[in-house]
Amino acid sequence: MQRSGALLLFPLAVLLSGCDFVVLAPAGDVAAQQRDLLVVSTMLMLLIIVPVMALTVFFAWRYRQSNAKAAYTPDWDHSTKLELVIWAAPLLIVICLGALTWLGTHLLDPYRRIDRIEPGQLVTQNHKPLRVEVVALDWKWLFIYPDYGIASVNELAAPVNQPIDFRITSSTVMNSFYIPALAGQIYAMPGMETKLHAVINRPGTYTGFSANYSGAGFSGMRFAFHGLSDQAFAEWVAQSRSARDTLSRDNYLELERPSENEPVRHYASVDPDLYGAILNLCVERGKMCMNEMMSIDARGGLGLAGVRNTLPLQYDKLARRGAVFGNDPSYVASICTAEEAAAASRAASDADVKYWPVRDLSPLRGAGLLGPGTGSRRADAETPSLGLLRFEL
Repeated sequence: MQRSGALLLFPLAVLLSGCDFVVLAPAGDVAAQQRDLLVVSTMLMLLIIVPVMALTVFFAWRYRQSNAKAAYTPDWDHSTKLELVIWAAPLLIVICLGALTWLGTHLLDPYRRIDRIEPGQLVTQNHKPLRVEVVALDWKWLFIYPDYGIASVNELAAPVNQPIDFRITSSTVMNSFYIPALAGQIYAMPGMETKLHAVINRPGTYTGFSANYSGAGFSGMRFAFHGLSDQAFAEWVAQSRSARDTLSRDNYLELERPSENEPVRHYASVDPDLYGAILNLCVERGKMCMNEMMSIDARGGLGLAGVRNTLPLQYDKLARRGAVFGNDPSYVASICTAEEAAAASRAASDADVKYWPVRDLSPLRGAGLLGPGTGSRRADAETPSLGLLRFEL
């Protein structure tokens, strides 16, 4: 029976031998440090787990019912030495784990620029970082190289021993950007930017993917990451620049449509403002960018006059792209002070145009409402916005 059980384990061992333990054998220095942290933490925990499991088996065997030689002391209830061992050992382990976690959290912070290429080789001024802007789409990855003016889909390349600065966002739902051989995973979220700093130390082709479920095509959301020599990377850039396609805003709007198992493609040029528009959810022309809305809100908001501007910010994507709700939407061209508004009103030649002055804007309220003691307005009128003119015909 024991022999047949061992034979059953043999196929399992053969299958496991084909696994790629890339987390324990990474090709990047950041991933290698994370591997070391994982191994050391596991070994420290095993210092408690292994003795406890071994003593459990030992006590069960030694004090079994059939062992008449074992000492029977039913009145025993305390041992200072035993209490010291039971509490001191786990406490020391917890202290060590806490110290390792604190150091690892700060030294391996993905937002922190790396300070070494590999053990014994520090980053110098000669190591210019490679900037890569990453966009998670449904269900593919877009990589923009702002320093080279090129972009690629589902293929990423970088020179070995050169720092890489990733700026990561998403076009739709939250995803997770993960190259196990390079560094840990980092989330990609719409309307937000996350960062990752890493370096690849060995040439090769590695797998990257999304580690966060994002819909029907999630399983095919994989890409190839190439660690190349300087010459090979220059050739890869030249190949991308010779591609037929260019990545304009209109082409991006077509690219972001949901698709599965997208093939690798390259773009010879990229709109320099595209990534900023993706990040601020305003690639489609006519939408107010999120950073513009935040700037207006920081000045007190636009009140009811700005409600229409919230519609373009809703990330409706394809189903409601270009739709018009109700009246024609309003657009904010600029924000003027009360004095400028009064001067514009006096200069108006049309006597029917009435100026509604803003009496007091300090302190500004979140929705551009009047402060205390600034008087009342007509009950049937809308609340005016920050420094805006209200025209009544």
